[in-house]
Amino acid sequence: MELTNDGDTGRAGRVRRRRQSRVLSRYAGRPIRLIWRYVARRKLAHAVVLASVVAAVGCALGSQYGIRNLVDALPGGRAHPQHVIHAFAVLVALILADNLFWRIAGWVSARTFVAVTGDIRREMFDYLTVHAPTFFSDKQPGVLSSRISATANAVYVIENTVAWTALPPCLTVIGAIVMVGAVSIPMSLTLVGISAGLAFCLFLLARKGTSRHEAFAAQAASVDGELVDVIGNMGLVRAFCALVLERRRFDTLLAAEGDARRRSLLYLEKLRLLHAFAICILSAGVLGWTVWLWSVGRATTGDVVLIGSLGFSILHGSRDIAVAFVDLTQYVARLGEASETLLIPHAMPEPTRATPLEVRQASVDFENVTFAYPGRRPVLTGLNLHIGAGERVGLIGPSGAGKSTILALLQHFYEPDSGCVRISGQDIAHVTLQSLQGAISIVPQDASLFHRSLLDNIRYGCPDATEADVRRACEDAYCLDFINAMPEGLNTIAGDRGTKLSGGQRQRIAIARAILKDSPILLLDEATSALDTASETAIQAALERLMQHRTVIAIAHRLSTLQSFDRIVVLNRGRVVQQGTPAELAAVPGIYRDTLARQIRRTPAPRPELM
Repeated sequence: MELTNDGDTGRAGRVRRRRQSRVLSRYAGRPIRLIWRYVARRKLAHAVVLASVVAAVGCALGSQYGIRNLVDALPGGRAHPQHVIHAFAVLVALILADNLFWRIAGWVSARTFVAVTGDIRREMFDYLTVHAPTFFSDKQPGVLSSRISATANAVYVIENTVAWTALPPCLTVIGAIVMVGAVSIPMSLTLVGISAGLAFCLFLLARKGTSRHEAFAAQAASVDGELVDVIGNMGLVRAFCALVLERRRFDTLLAAEGDARRRSLLYLEKLRLLHAFAICILSAGVLGWTVWLWSVGRATTGDVVLIGSLGFSILHGSRDIAVAFVDLTQYVARLGEASETLLIPHAMPEPTRATPLEVRQASVDFENVTFAYPGRRPVLTGLNLHIGAGERVGLIGPSGAGKSTILALLQHFYEPDSGCVRISGQDIAHVTLQSLQGAISIVPQDASLFHRSLLDNIRYGCPDATEADVRRACEDAYCLDFINAMPEGLNTIAGDRGTKLSGGQRQRIAIARAILKDSPILLLDEATSALDTASETAIQAALERLMQHRTVIAIAHRLSTLQSFDRIVVLNRGRVVQQGTPAELAAVPGIYRDTLARQIRRTPAPRPELM
């Protein structure tokens, strides 16, 4: 049977995701291109916002021209009131239109900018989940989650800053310069030169501060990661009386973040101070020039009002542009730093021509497999292992022998350095990850649960299962009794990583989850390690039913859990050193017999009153 529901839509979805992954990786460290990617998806909405802002600024500038006409109409207004009325009506219409266009821009942007942040979070999360396990082992979960939020928030702030803080004064400066030119070309050209010079100087100075902003973004992400790490391990912190130590460590991180933030903010303030000083001098110059034009009869009273108003608009607009640009520099730097962390190319991308895994006979083969974790010696060396369909095989051996690595390679968490892993004769490196995961159920040593209801946790691998199906799986896993004893039953929240349940209860929930998924290949990684003897006996019966007609690979330190298995494979230093039935291995010298003897000696003799 083919363990996938992938049809044409599924294949199209896989192609789309692969293409998206390749495209997104190109945006690492390129924040401007990344922003444009999401803006381009909603071109019409962004165009409406842009047009509304342009129209609003145009009306605002027109209002100043309307004031000029009204002032010039007043001296002869008693003789010709129609001129005053007309100037007044035009001015009121421009003011109303100004406010209307701002509200249109605000209404559309409220929907559009929020939708953009949703697109970013969705794609960043999708991209993040496809990274190989080595990516997650090198980074704190809190750092990664904070960077997804930082990316979306930075784009949101950048869009709002451009729309409301940077674009309006920029348009105002351009429009005002054009209008000033209608009265005094020299003044217009002077204002153009001054504004351009200020903008260029501030641009150069702002670029020099990028490293400070990036350093602050990295420190902030580290603090977030440390918070998640400590909170997630609070039990360990308390067990080792390390509260004071962690508080000191956190204080150190906060101090480093505070220093980085101060350096970033103070640099911005220096730029603003420099610009404010220039504006004070230039404002006085423009005002003096305007009065001189009036004194020599080259400007009317209305022109004085207009030029003075527009001159101040230009100079203050350049200040607002500078402030907005400096702020944008900071957020663009944060966006670039976050994207560099998240959008590094995937180490194990799914092949373009990957096909769904078809499991007719669930055999497993490791063919001359050699594997080493990055920077470490080989864990497996030329491993050859065949597991027939429906066979139950136990893996034992000392720590570091390669038992867990075999399970990890079978789930395609890593690529072998050489050799290949096959299921039903198909190289798993060339099959879709979704179909591979669908063919395998696992009960891990440390059963991890989501902070969701027990019902959601149990049917995690089979989301369409009914509550009746879940209850049958719970009954088979011997966890229905303790679930029914809880006030909310299956709706009980498991807590973060299942902390509201005991270790044995978590393990039984994980077994119920595997029973419900009903995959042809079952992996047991110390599945009964967290259970007491009585619970282990009960679970063994459930596992016995679960293992029927399935290929089972189990890691177990308690050899008693492997006595019903077809074969036991003994590993040492990444190679198979012994294999056979439990009875065969117990009769010959080796790791299995020595381990069995030690466990028998540690098993307490039954007390007479319990016999």
